[in-house]
Amino acid sequence: MYSIFLFANLKEMDKYFSAKRKRVFFMKRDGHIHTPFCPHGTKDSFELYIEKAIASGFTDISFTEHAPLPSSFTDPTPLKDSGMSLKQLYPYIDAVSKAKDAYRKEIRIRVGLEVDFIEGFEQETKTLLDEIGPSLDDAILSVHFLKIDGQYHCVDYSKEAFAAISGKAGSVQCVYDKYYQTVEASISADLGAYKPKRIGHPTLVHKFQLAHGEKIDDRTQIEQLLQRIAGVGYEIDLNSAGFSKPECLEPYPPERYIKQAADLGIPLVFGSDAHNAKGLHNHYSKLYNKEILK
Repeated sequence: MYSIFLFANLKEMDKYFSAKRKRVFFMKRDGHIHTPFCPHGTKDSFELYIEKAIASGFTDISFTEHAPLPSSFTDPTPLKDSGMSLKQLYPYIDAVSKAKDAYRKEIRIRVGLEVDFIEGFEQETKTLLDEIGPSLDDAILSVHFLKIDGQYHCVDYSKEAFAAISGKAGSVQCVYDKYYQTVEASISADLGAYKPKRIGHPTLVHKFQLAHGEKIDDRTQIEQLLQRIAGVGYEIDLNSAGFSKPECLEPYPPERYIKQAADLGIPLVFGSDAHNAKGLHNHYSKLYNKEILK
């Protein structure tokens, strides 16, 4: 999968990847999809997602529902609906596994989770992964919660909440700094043998950039993060959901960093981060050359 803006034509693409000695795989994959088990999503059925994926020419999809949060962690969002409850976890695994089997001749379906990295709750997260890891085909490690002055805040809940977090942190810049520090910590954390190796929406802190209006220069932080991801051999969730956010209007990470990631040899896995069937595969064509991927 390659970004449409990298190559003017197939000859240029071939030259680029020959120089990098990379193997080229052409398949349509969406590696970040939510489900009816998402407490802040919709009840669109697995069948709706799967049938749309097949009709859209996708050959490989991952259902990556929000994993249960640590039992001793208090969800700071107003509705406390950031992840599945623990009692939903195995019914979810069972439902995806049944869909995987039912559609095995038509599309590859991966049983996955989006796991939150929460500073200070590494051991509980490791315990969950040790238990559920053998049942998973795929997983994403994401940062949604920041610890500021001993309290946890959801960085992507709303523009009003982001403004409040910025006030507590001292500035918008401080929130950006804390976000990247936490993503770096997620990469370094010992979460056991089943730790996810794909970093979810690595610039999620940009979600409200047009709302706060400040010009934050985080180029160095993003470039350092890419170097870190490359150094440990992890993947990036090339997340298109930011295109649909009116205060963001860009993917996570922004397009200018996609070539840098490719140059570093980081595998980029497209993720629509769909929370309903309508949003499945949204903006895929903005990130990939459809002619190449046919």
